[in-house]
Amino acid sequence: MIGSRRRSRSNINVWPGYVDALSALLMLVIFMLLVYVVSQLYLSQTLSDRNSELASLNQRLNEISQLLGLEQSKTEALEQQMLTVQSSFSDSQAQNEDLQDRLEASRNQLMQQTADADARAQRLANMNQELDDKDELSVSQQNMIMRLSNQIASLQNQLQKITTALNLQKEMTADKEGELENVSRRLNTLLAERVNQLEQYQSEFFSRLRNILAANENIRVVGDRFLLPSELLFASGSAELGTEGKRELDKLAGVLLEVVKTIPADLDWILRIDGHTDRIPINTPQFPSNWELSTARAVSVVRYLAGQGVPQNRMVAAGFGEFFPVAQGTTADALQKNRRIEIKLTDR
Repeated sequence: MIGSRRRSRSNINVWPGYVDALSALLMLVIFMLLVYVVSQLYLSQTLSDRNSELASLNQRLNEISQLLGLEQSKTEALEQQMLTVQSSFSDSQAQNEDLQDRLEASRNQLMQQTADADARAQRLANMNQELDDKDELSVSQQNMIMRLSNQIASLQNQLQKITTALNLQKEMTADKEGELENVSRRLNTLLAERVNQLEQYQSEFFSRLRNILAANENIRVVGDRFLLPSELLFASGSAELGTEGKRELDKLAGVLLEVVKTIPADLDWILRIDGHTDRIPINTPQFPSNWELSTARAVSVVRYLAGQGVPQNRMVAAGFGEFFPVAQGTTADALQKNRRIEIKLTDR
C-alpha cells in the first residue's frame, strides 16, 4: 500500500498551476508596460504643450523687448530733439546780434529767388502756351502750376516783409546813431567844461602855493608840479618827517583846504604825492631798495596831510625810486635835485 501511495503522488501534474501563475505574471507585466507607455505618451504630450507655451512666451518676450527698444529709441530721439531745440534757441539768441546782416542776406537771397521764380513763371507761361494747344491739361500739371503760383506769391510776400523790416531797422539805426552822436557831443562838452574847471582850480592852487612857498629857495616849480627836496622833509635814509618839513606841509595843507572849499563835489580831483630818490642804492632792513624808501616817504607826506584835514580819498602816494631823474649825472647837485617829493593837483 505504501508503494501505491508513492506512485499516486508522483503521478500528480503541477504544470497547469505554473502556467496559470506565469500567465498572470505576464498579464501583470503587460499591464504595467501599458501603463508606462500611456504615462510616457501623456508626459510627452504635456511636455510638448509646455514647450509650445514656452516658445509662445519667448516670442512675446521678444516682441515686448522690441517694443521697449522702440520706446527707448523714441525717448532718445526726443531727448536729442530737445537738445537740438535748446541748441537752436541758444544759436538764435546769438544770431540776433547780426540781424541786419542776415536780413540783408535774406533780401538778396529772396531777390535771387524772385528772379528764379520769375524765370519759372516765364517757363510756366511757355508751358501754358504749349498746354493751350492741347485739348486738356492733366491733373498733375494743373497741381504743379498751382504750387508754383503759390510759391511765387509766398516769396513776394516774404520779400515785402523783409523789405519793411530792413527799412524799419535802418530808421532805428539812424535814430540811434543820431542819439549817440548827441550824447557823445554832450559828453565831450561836459568833459571839456570839467577839464577847464579843474584847470582853473589848479591855477588857483598853484599860484597861492607858489606865493606862500616862494620864500624857500629850495622849493622848485617844474611845469604844474611843486618839487620839494627830500632834505627839507626827511633825514638821510629816513622816511620820518622833520620839524621844518612839517611846517612847509602845514602851509600846503592850509592852501589846499581853502581851495577845496570852492571845488564842486562832483569834480573828481586828487592830490598826487610822488616820492623820488637819487641813483645811489640803499639796502637796509627797513628799506631793501630805493622803491621802498621813495614809497614810504610819499606815504608819510600823505598821512601827515590827512592829519591836517585833507580828505584821504583825495590823495594818492606813489614811489618811483631812482628811475625818473630830473637831473643827469652823479654830481652832488644832480643827486640832490633827484631826491625830491613832487606834489600835483590833477584829475583821477
